[in-house]
Amino acid sequence: MNIEQLKYPIGTFQNPPEITPDQLKTWTKNIADLPVKIKNLTKDLSEELSWQYRPEGWTIKQVIHHLADSHMNSIIRFKIALTEEDPSIRGYDETAWAELDDYSCDIHLSLILLEGLHHRWVTLIENFTENEFQKTFYHPERKKKFTLKTAVGMYAWHSNHHLAHIEQAIKFKGKFE
Repeated sequence: MNIEQLKYPIGTFQNPPEITPDQLKTWTKNIADLPVKIKNLTKDLSEELSWQYRPEGWTIKQVIHHLADSHMNSIIRFKIALTEEDPSIRGYDETAWAELDDYSCDIHLSLILLEGLHHRWVTLIENFTENEFQKTFYHPERKKKFTLKTAVGMYAWHSNHHLAHIEQAIKFKGKFE
């Protein structure tokens, strides 16, 4: 496997030309299912939480804490887009956050956070009107507007992307430490 395959085991996000209601249901289910999938995948891990998914990549533990941070930011971005007109969102340095002391906490704290957060997020998404799906936010780092409809897809991909990283780290059994 080359480094790009290790970085993107499921490929990069591809926004379809038309986002159908069935596609939105699939994406929403991907978001809804993430906490349980991670919990099941990691329930018997301890030392393995320090395994990386690629050379110079994050550990399983860092990936789980990152998901909690990223998805907290996402639901806030969704709510800002729902309540403000075309807001500009604020980015953050994911790599720097992954080095902060709270990433040493037990993963169960982030799993609890993800479970509650995803439940609320999915409740929000499942109740969107078509007009709400069309609301946008501006991402200054990417210099691009995103609809909430597209953002649902991006975060479904993000969920599966990092789930694949955890699976990959387990598959390679600490090879990249």
